[in-house]
Amino acid sequence: MNDLSLYRNIGIFAHVDAGKTTTSERILKLTGKIHKAGETHEGESTMDFMDQEAERGITIQSAATTCFWKGHRLNVIDTPGHVDFTVEVYRSLKVLDGGIGVFCGSSGVEPQSETNWRYANDSDVARLIFVNKLDRVGADFFRVVEQIKKVLAANPLIMTLPIGREDTFVGVVDVLTKQAYVWDASGDPDKYEITDVPADMVDDVELYHQQLVETAVEQDDDLMMAYMEGEEISVDDLKRCIRKGTVKLDFFPTFCGSAFKNKGMQLVLDGVVNYLPDPTEVEPQPLTDEEGNPTGEVATVSTTEPFRALAFKIMDDRFGALTFVRIYSGVLEKGMTLLNSATGKTERIGRMVEMHASDRNELTRAQAGDIIAIIGMKNVKTGHTLCDPEHPCTLEPMVFPEPVISIAVAPKDKAGAEKMGVAIGKMVAEDPTFQVETDEDSGETILKGMGELHLDIKVDILRRTYGVEMVVGKPQVAYRETITKAIEDSYTHKKQSGGSGQFGKIDYRIRPGEPGTGFAFTSTVVGGNVPKEFFPAIEKGFKGMMNEGPLAGYPVLDVEIELFDGSYHAVDSSAIAFEIAAKGAFRQSMPKAGPQLLEPVMKVDVFTPEDNVGDVIGDLNRRRGMIKDQERGTTGIRVKADVPLAEMFGYIGSLRTMTSGRGQFSMEFSHYMPCPNAVAETVIAEAKARKEAAKK
Repeated sequence: MNDLSLYRNIGIFAHVDAGKTTTSERILKLTGKIHKAGETHEGESTMDFMDQEAERGITIQSAATTCFWKGHRLNVIDTPGHVDFTVEVYRSLKVLDGGIGVFCGSSGVEPQSETNWRYANDSDVARLIFVNKLDRVGADFFRVVEQIKKVLAANPLIMTLPIGREDTFVGVVDVLTKQAYVWDASGDPDKYEITDVPADMVDDVELYHQQLVETAVEQDDDLMMAYMEGEEISVDDLKRCIRKGTVKLDFFPTFCGSAFKNKGMQLVLDGVVNYLPDPTEVEPQPLTDEEGNPTGEVATVSTTEPFRALAFKIMDDRFGALTFVRIYSGVLEKGMTLLNSATGKTERIGRMVEMHASDRNELTRAQAGDIIAIIGMKNVKTGHTLCDPEHPCTLEPMVFPEPVISIAVAPKDKAGAEKMGVAIGKMVAEDPTFQVETDEDSGETILKGMGELHLDIKVDILRRTYGVEMVVGKPQVAYRETITKAIEDSYTHKKQSGGSGQFGKIDYRIRPGEPGTGFAFTSTVVGGNVPKEFFPAIEKGFKGMMNEGPLAGYPVLDVEIELFDGSYHAVDSSAIAFEIAAKGAFRQSMPKAGPQLLEPVMKVDVFTPEDNVGDVIGDLNRRRGMIKDQERGTTGIRVKADVPLAEMFGYIGSLRTMTSGRGQFSMEFSHYMPCPNAVAETVIAEAKARKEAAKK
């Protein structure tokens, strides 16, 4: 039985291009997992194993690997930084015990850093901070630390200080031990010497050492008293206190270096082992009932408890479907039968493997704390709980954002249609934010995703990985509908056709709900005018109609329905009669309730050189954008704005033209807002034209 105190399940996350994957490669090199670190910019990194990742120099799907450092087992997940793939970060953080937040030494805290930090806060994940790329022009460790405090409202605890800056950066000082680590110019991570602190840094190191000690001893009252009485606190005691504070999220140990130049990485790995929690030290996952409500029980991490695991990622590769699972308790052995609590079906475990990016090592057993992949599971989806059939349970499920953009695709020939159906089925299982539906009117296949890049990659995978040739339509916005007025109405469903008929009469009020509340149904019927057993059917009828609004057929948001009266017939009334009545009532009343079209608004973050800021703001205003904030950095200005998604298609081309290729932007869904009349009229007219064309 492996010692759980020697396990570290960690993720590496950051904004695009802050150096996550390079950091992962260096960790693998230092731990002896690979002999030559591949470079992201050369398309050779181990963790970016998809063709699309190697070509674009970005991480698209999280990759898992296992390595060892100083007797500790590190399960490492390298996550994507691009905003369109944040679901990969979110679901990885759900199953990790700790993380390393990587920040670029010159760009600092960038938009995706904020989103990932927020996800990590939501999941209560303890983190180290690694300020990377200190060899770059404009790199400033202390400026980035201040940004972390201000933008992320985090409390960084400085563990290492840089020696030199930009092209004179040669190493780091360990603030805890007051020793300097200086690397030579060879780029070999092992070629460094430990020396005294440089003379010009002695005062700074003393100051930060004092701050570190004072912050650490706050975790232990006895040590605090001893320190105040002038006693010297041992390094081991300080490490114990830093670990305690890190696990409690009171502060975040902050390291610096250059992953690309192999400087400072050993101290980061030491920090992972010394300060990040093992699986038994984090808050156990709560268990829920079938509806997702907490039961008050938790999945205690232990090998002696009943088996519980969460499937957090599905991946299809040349060997078949891989289901990545985090085991929370118990032991899993080859040949065991597990219950999927979401489907109620059991599955026998055939093969399980330990992953190293796209390579694998066969396993015969795994235990609490492990992150492994199981091959060939049939009915498991992301977020499903796998457990001992004798002890059924459900772990807290994952909640994924709704897609905001869609495109229509059609195979070029009949042979491609079947191939496309199979391929899309596999891709939907892998990515919960990638959805597919068939337009009933036109028969087109509609792909839905989180952004242009997200769908672009999916189409590329369909073409290259699965060999499906397709015709791809223009991106479409995922509009929604709602109502603006409260109305009171009545509807009677009456049908007589020999024998028993159908009868159901309902009196109801429809009113706008609070934004984000979705659909709400209440009943205030008194006196039994509508028997209680018909309430669920009435609710089902109304709810089933929310998928298609009266204006342009888009799903309806935020509607409250109150049933206050009605009548029934002792013989002719039935659940189906009242369900049909509710559907008819929805069709009758929604057009009277001031229907309104809503459009998705994106939180847009644009980086631009100072010379072009006026052009960028002017362009965002023309796109109906609302400027929220401007922030000055060392190399340019960040403009934050809320902009309707409909106006953002092709924005990267315009931004590059305006900024001579130096501008960058990221965006993520923020909220829905009412459409201006002119836009709404155009969207409604287009929707009607599509329906007419489909009928012909």
